[in-house]
Amino acid sequence: MSSDPRHELIPRNATLHLINSLGALQSRLRSAAEQTHLLDDAGRVPATPSYAELLQHAAEAQALSRDLLQLTADFARSSHSTTRAGTTVLAHLATAATISSHAAPAFAETAETALSLPRSAGPTARQHSENRMVIDHATARAYLRRSSDSLRDAARELNDHLDIHRFFRPSPPQQSPTPPHPGPSGRHR
Repeated sequence: MSSDPRHELIPRNATLHLINSLGALQSRLRSAAEQTHLLDDAGRVPATPSYAELLQHAAEAQALSRDLLQLTADFARSSHSTTRAGTTVLAHLATAATISSHAAPAFAETAETALSLPRSAGPTARQHSENRMVIDHATARAYLRRSSDSLRDAARELNDHLDIHRFFRPSPPQQSPTPPHPGPSGRHR
């Protein structure tokens, strides 16, 4: 029983498409992690943090997580996910999907805590709430960064997989042997 290693290859076009999809989503996750801010320019929690803005961070994280879950589900349903490279890529996607799903609740916790700040009983209670907000918000941003890193690792695996393709370039089409020219079948004397 001969095993053809080409059966383990994810088609080049499908690989390139997935790399592009991963790159776009990786960039969106990284951008969201870098652009969502809680602290002011002085590095402090604002006196009145915007609940609406913090809730928007949660909504954006939820949308990113949804897109990542859909990409992971689509790839898991494909026959490519069962190849050697595909199982590694799927593991990276699963990690990214799991981690990203934790970002939205952490951002939502930050927003909920922001609502309680005006009702804080005193400076100690407010400081405790602010510290909790900073930790929750930083944790949510870290989830987005770690998800982005997992997508980067998946794309790296696919790029390595593309390198293998060059060893299996399609061979030129087989030409049938040239038929003999019609001519005398024997010699006359």
